[in-house]
Amino acid sequence: MSTFQAPKGTYDLLPPDSAVYLAVREAIAAPLRRAGYGYVETPGFENVELFSRGVGESTDIVTKEMYTFTTKGGTRLALRPEGTASVLRAALEANLHKAGNLPVKLWYSGSYYRYERPQAGRYRHFSQVGAEAIGAEDPLLDAELIVLAVDAYRSLGLSDFRLLLNTLGDKTCRPAYRAALQDFLRGLDLDEDTRKRIEINPLRVLDDKRAAVRAQLTGAPRIADHLCEECKAYHEQVREQLTAAGVRYEDDPHLVRGLDYYTRTTFEFVHDGLGSQSAVGGGGRYDGLSEMIGGPELPSVGWALGVDRTVLALKAEGVELPLPRATDVYAVPLGEEARRALFTAVTALRRDGVAADLAYGGRGMKNAMKSANRSGARFALVAGERDLADGVVQLKDLDSGEQTPVRLDELVATVKERLR
Repeated sequence: MSTFQAPKGTYDLLPPDSAVYLAVREAIAAPLRRAGYGYVETPGFENVELFSRGVGESTDIVTKEMYTFTTKGGTRLALRPEGTASVLRAALEANLHKAGNLPVKLWYSGSYYRYERPQAGRYRHFSQVGAEAIGAEDPLLDAELIVLAVDAYRSLGLSDFRLLLNTLGDKTCRPAYRAALQDFLRGLDLDEDTRKRIEINPLRVLDDKRAAVRAQLTGAPRIADHLCEECKAYHEQVREQLTAAGVRYEDDPHLVRGLDYYTRTTFEFVHDGLGSQSAVGGGGRYDGLSEMIGGPELPSVGWALGVDRTVLALKAEGVELPLPRATDVYAVPLGEEARRALFTAVTALRRDGVAADLAYGGRGMKNAMKSANRSGARFALVAGERDLADGVVQLKDLDSGEQTPVRLDELVATVKERLR
């Protein structure tokens, strides 16, 4: 055992579990690619100000959870706690919004970092797949992204997730709601930190998960009662398009999400089989974020889906993904001449698209066949000096036990036919 272990709140992703994570990432990405979203990759760390401005000074992410450090040159950096601010920064820096084809559609996948109390479903290092549509204000775009997320979950076989939906208004109607909410919250019995939050961003209090706070929020003003006509009409179009696409949702007037940059549409996917950490993904519209980080006005919308949480949701529902075999053919050489010959055969199989492996290290027949069975391969490829002298190898079906000789020059074609 190593002297070192993974840092607290993190995990190592190893086979065979890693195959499930890869399958989840691919399932989430597939609908995005079909909808014209291009892949983007950003650094694992950014300037602290990018997140303090964009995510919000009053959020737990910025005040309590960011990993920050100072470089040798004196620059303050932070490990990225979320993806949207980084992707928008990258799009602005590359002037993608000036190419004349809006919205700019991007998707990404990676690890993110928050200093939190580790528990099941909540880690200090976690994996997400996200999507952003930058530069267009259109309720159909909001609906598109939600539908793509729903289709991804359904393609994985998930059925017990719920979609919570809300609108947060915009700069026209939110100020009146903000004032009404502040008046209400100031009359509650809240701790000093929460009272400070009332003055900075009172909507953040609605996102408080503590039971003592939530119990006092009954009767809080509802954003729906303060929306301007444009925001009402916008939200109704989002709802209509979701219904037309066969997507069920629940209106949640208290849903604000954990980031300051959201405007209008906000949504969250929850799974009741995950206990307290029920959120598996979410997002919303962030029309003012570009200006917050020094860019032009670029109305945008996006989401991030947690890979870790989605894997837990699959386990909660008892869904087993149909994963491809890691190895189709496992070669077992008997003798030095066979080692060289089967290495050539394995290379030919791989080059023709067949997953193949070889018993390395000069192991005996018994140990090598154990490895073949453990590999999950469909076939074992066995050869000794006599087989090679006859120009054949033995192809053994590890499911049925049937073994047949196959000519070396026909091996690739025969294996591919048998695998079909």
